[in-house]
Amino acid sequence: MVSQRRDAAIVGIHEYPKRKAPGVTPLQIKAECAARALDDAGLKWSDVDGLYDAQDGAGMAGLGLAEYFGFKPNVIDTTAVGGSSYEFHASHAKRDIAAGKCKVALLTYGSTAHSDSRRIGSMGGGMGAGPASPLSNMTDSWGMTLIANYAMVAQRHMYQYGTTSEQLARISVATRAHAMRNPEAVQAMTDLEFVGINEITVEDVLNSRMIADPLHLLECCMVSDGGGAVVIASPEVARDCKKKPVWIIGSGEATKYSENGGDLTVSAAAQSGPRAWAEADVSADEIDIAMIYDSFTITVMIMLEDLGFCKKGEGGAFVSEQRLRWDSPLKPALNTDGGGLSSNHPGMRGLFLLLEATRQLRGESTSQRADARLAVAHGNGGMLATSHTGGTIILARD
Repeated sequence: MVSQRRDAAIVGIHEYPKRKAPGVTPLQIKAECAARALDDAGLKWSDVDGLYDAQDGAGMAGLGLAEYFGFKPNVIDTTAVGGSSYEFHASHAKRDIAAGKCKVALLTYGSTAHSDSRRIGSMGGGMGAGPASPLSNMTDSWGMTLIANYAMVAQRHMYQYGTTSEQLARISVATRAHAMRNPEAVQAMTDLEFVGINEITVEDVLNSRMIADPLHLLECCMVSDGGGAVVIASPEVARDCKKKPVWIIGSGEATKYSENGGDLTVSAAAQSGPRAWAEADVSADEIDIAMIYDSFTITVMIMLEDLGFCKKGEGGAFVSEQRLRWDSPLKPALNTDGGGLSSNHPGMRGLFLLLEATRQLRGESTSQRADARLAVAHGNGGMLATSHTGGTIILARD
């Protein structure tokens, strides 16, 4: 058993079950998930004294959310760095709890992206229309979209390392296999009118229509509604909660943006990963569960490399070894809830990485890895080829 510091633990979780939820608001999703996560932990609203919010609801982010929830936290953190915000929040909550600033931290997310018919990924710059920005002034004028941004990374990886579409497709195949074991993911694909709600093959992926060369339809995340909540507590609180704590033993945060001489195939994970491994005193080859942000297949491959699961440029061979399935004798199992490709992606998926990693370490996953002891949750925010963030969280079971 590893012997890292136990400063804070995930003690309560809940995932909103619907991926198509007309008639509710993001705040209502957040509130329902928060209430159920607190119940999962055996805690009350009055126990919460730390609030972490990525400004995904209405009003003045943390201030408005505190009023909506009806409590007055000692700590409000409104870090908003895209899909990795929740890994940043988990890191900050661990830090704040260790410093004695709070004892019970609440992280929530809610989105009605599907019901709102948001054109995620297809707008100029990938971030929507608006005034000129120094963050995208070199791409907007050429019609760059979010999907094209990731396709550019995939093209570069293929050019530099000989990576193939067949290799990238294996990521979609593995996550779909997990999704078909998850009733909520199956219902999501049904509600969102997927063509073919079944396990898929490499050929299925390659025969799906091209979205942005070389990325096919089945290599792109869905657009869904959804949300969830995570409760993180001090050791004193965690020991008395309903279920065994899942400890946060390492974290890392990083940013990356376009630079002269920069390598498109290297992400912020190359910075955040080593920091998290060092703090946790573990290495990638010890990890049982890898919850990696899967906006697109290339996102996963880049981050598997940058987190140290394999060397840069060897991601294609790594994923070809059939190691990503929950029942493979090889490590790690990837996105065992079905991921953003086949379970849910309401716009920012970082919170769901923490949820499924926790389920695995509790023994509660629908694609449970036998004797899972260590997990990594790595979120990506922004756009991979240009400005983005990386948040890495290492988790250990009690």
